[in-house]
Amino acid sequence: MKIVIVGGVAGGASAAARARRLSEDAEIIVLERGEYVSFANCGLPYHIGGVIPERQSLVLKTPQDFKTRFNIDVRVRHEVLAIDPEQKSVTVKNLTTGENYTETWDRLLLSTGAAPIVPPLPGLNETGVFSLRSINDMDAIIAWIKQHDVSHATLVGGGFIGLEVMEALTERGMSLTLLEMGNQVMAPVDPEMASALHQEIRNHGVDLRLKTALKQVTRDVAGLSVELSSGEKLRTGMVLLAIGVKPESRLAADAGIATGERGGIRVNAQMQTSVPGIYAVGDAVETQDLVLQSPTLIPLAGPANRQGRIAADNMLMNRGSTYRGSQGTAICKVFSLSIGSCGANEKQLAARGRRYEKVYVHSADHASYYPGAAMISLKLLFDPQNGTILGAQASGQNGVDKRIDVLAVAQRAGMKVADLEHLELTYAPPFNSARDVVNQAGMVATNVLFGDTAICHASDIQQLDPATQCLLDIRNPGELTQFGEYPNALSIPLDTLRENLGRLPKDKEILIGCQSGLRGHVAYRILTAQGFRARNLSGGFKTWQAVLQATE
Repeated sequence: MKIVIVGGVAGGASAAARARRLSEDAEIIVLERGEYVSFANCGLPYHIGGVIPERQSLVLKTPQDFKTRFNIDVRVRHEVLAIDPEQKSVTVKNLTTGENYTETWDRLLLSTGAAPIVPPLPGLNETGVFSLRSINDMDAIIAWIKQHDVSHATLVGGGFIGLEVMEALTERGMSLTLLEMGNQVMAPVDPEMASALHQEIRNHGVDLRLKTALKQVTRDVAGLSVELSSGEKLRTGMVLLAIGVKPESRLAADAGIATGERGGIRVNAQMQTSVPGIYAVGDAVETQDLVLQSPTLIPLAGPANRQGRIAADNMLMNRGSTYRGSQGTAICKVFSLSIGSCGANEKQLAARGRRYEKVYVHSADHASYYPGAAMISLKLLFDPQNGTILGAQASGQNGVDKRIDVLAVAQRAGMKVADLEHLELTYAPPFNSARDVVNQAGMVATNVLFGDTAICHASDIQQLDPATQCLLDIRNPGELTQFGEYPNALSIPLDTLRENLGRLPKDKEILIGCQSGLRGHVAYRILTAQGFRARNLSGGFKTWQAVLQATE
């Protein structure tokens, strides 16, 4: 069998290696348009910032490596111009010699990746305007900084690449302006979870402009200028576009291969396209969202690697290996904070009219009495009828990856929120608390699910009706001074609540606020046992503050 793979990196390279491990007899050819067939594109910002000092560390495998170990014919700087499904052939251009030739195949795999989104704005073709997708892009950015002694850069887009490059350039001592057209950075999480990032970014001296778009770039004798949607103009030494990526599906579409509503190549669970014998993987394909059960684009290395393996299984062995849907599990480091997520966010669920409930937990990443403990804030989204885990988000200095990974596995395994409190996770004071943050989130969600507590959210406090509701702050006086107060709240510390029940109106619903939501549950149980109608603010004052910051 002859397998031709268009594109390398995560999807194509993993498929090629897996195919060889399955068959020593198959002829395997990889056609890569760029100069590098296997490189760590996720590591590019970290070389720019100097965290990864050696450029060569980013080159994972060379064509010679593939030939020596796997007997795979890798041809870099070979661009596939067209696919002929009937003749089972591709037209290839050798970009070094300019020669065109035809290559036949028995099975064809498309791993064409995604390209940076470049909006149709004036001036984006000026020198000094960059995007970051390849090693060559990285080299050009570093060279420009050195040659022009750049002191200020403008980044456009607050997604993964924008945030990572922001940190990298800050590490180089540059001043930065970050433009984000939306009301938050890091779109996979919800606004209140991103508010900690906004504070962290600004604390590191970055000029963060939310709800601000790039209008145009101009160059004069003094250098580059950017005009913003606000009408303001800024001088800058360079512009880096990190607006996002779009699937490179044109080659497939021109060959009559079906594409989906999101613009990606349409594949089934076996990674087969609409044309027999042609498969596709990676950033170029649409897959099924595990939670929403709709087509999605997930331009991440992990799914691409798994899809490459599945495609190789099915091209060679026809063993029915399937891709089981995408969760979009991801994490990003932003200076001293990490933020991660899996599954659906609240914005997606609300847009689709999906019923959901949410709980917030704020807890130390390890035993609070052991030195160095720092807070993790976790948001858990679940089905209020059956407890299905819909999504999770977390931020903090340490341990965010562990918690999101645990919840991603639980979601993948079909566990419910009631199962989370039973997870037996590692514990020793330097690493964890006896009740992990995930256990705690499961307990809180289970209390809600089983009716052991009733919760409210920041929006309920914002829309409070004084005629029918009373906001009760059960924190101590010192906390009010240190952290701030809820608006128009009746203050009764928790430890004096029982002897002060007469101060509470029996004819009103009591909305309970504490610092993190933990003590609020105790107050809820006290009040409901005495005949009061009550709800506890999930996440307490910490979540309340985050919501306010997100709406400023």
